[in-house]
Amino acid sequence: MAWRCTSSSNSGLVDNLTNAQILKSPQIINAMRSTDRAFFSPRSPYQDAPQSIGHGATISAPHMHAMALESLQQYLHPGATVLDVGSGSGYLVAVMSKLVQPNGVVCGIEHIQALHESAILNFIASDPDAQRLLDSQQVRFECADGRQGWPGLTFDAIHVGAAAHIVPQSLIEQLNSPGMIFIPVGTPGSQYIYEISKDSRGQVTHSKKYGVSYVPLTDVSHYA
Repeated sequence: MAWRCTSSSNSGLVDNLTNAQILKSPQIINAMRSTDRAFFSPRSPYQDAPQSIGHGATISAPHMHAMALESLQQYLHPGATVLDVGSGSGYLVAVMSKLVQPNGVVCGIEHIQALHESAILNFIASDPDAQRLLDSQQVRFECADGRQGWPGLTFDAIHVGAAAHIVPQSLIEQLNSPGMIFIPVGTPGSQYIYEISKDSRGQVTHSKKYGVSYVPLTDVSHYA
């Protein structure tokens, strides 16, 4: 399905996503408006389409980021702890950091070293408060296999930016009760977004939402 939210500016892009009723939550609208995609997707930052960021990776189309944030919205509150698996250029980490302050924590995990390093630089360039958040570890970046999650931490919300063959059990185990995972699952040509919810009793449910096309969730040897 073709989305028509492309604009010539970040504010215009957010306006178009809002007018299309893809963005609905005021907090998410404000967070996306104050996070300029040009710092994270310099080639065509306001085009509503996936963009290559090198190393076989992409930054998702803006409407997919908006849909992910809206799905996770109730868990992206001040004080929440959030994980972004396959954090790529760092864009969603930057947006989510604005949604969980004060006192929240956002962790971005990326297995490609060059992207991991550039994400930190992108985040610092995009937000005058970035260095404080990094120094206080309210925003954390790590280069590691995201399929293993972030051992030692648990999360209210987990976003996965690449398609897994199956939902990694480690992510389910690291999900708080209540909490939600937003994840594409499947193989090329047959991928779907799933919302994996864990209720206050620890009961896990899988909800299949809509078809998508993502790069695979894999290790760095896949691109060697």
